Amino acid sequence: MGHMNVMYYINFFDQASCHALSACGYKWTEMGDQNMGFADVKHTVEYKGEQKVGSPIVVESCVTRRGRTSLTLKHRMTNAETGELAATMEVITIHFDLAARKPVPLREDTIELIDSLLVENPED
Repeated sequence: MGHMNVMYYINFFDQASCHALSACGYKWTEMGDQNMGFADVKHTVEYKGEQKVGSPIVVESCVTRRGRTSLTLKHRMTNAETGELAATMEVITIHFDLAARKPVPLREDTIELIDSLLVENPED
């Protein structure tokens, strides 16, 4: 149909979540070695402007909430050429013990960094 379909939006947002979690102090190689990870439990996506296949896309992310075991991330996707807002996604993700298959508290050594990244009422 000539436009980016849903799987591409979700792929871009998923990659952005990985980068945001890295910025929060979670290194993917270390988490794998420790059998830890993050599991998304809720996605809220709003499609704002159709994007053609091959459009240059930029995703900006922020942390909007920190819980005991969870983070809420907000992603904003824009077209780099036009500045048009393409989509937004809010993600609730939990710190997850991959062996026990259950949520675990966020690491204490990341709390201060995460709190420094919190943004209230991000622009849609």
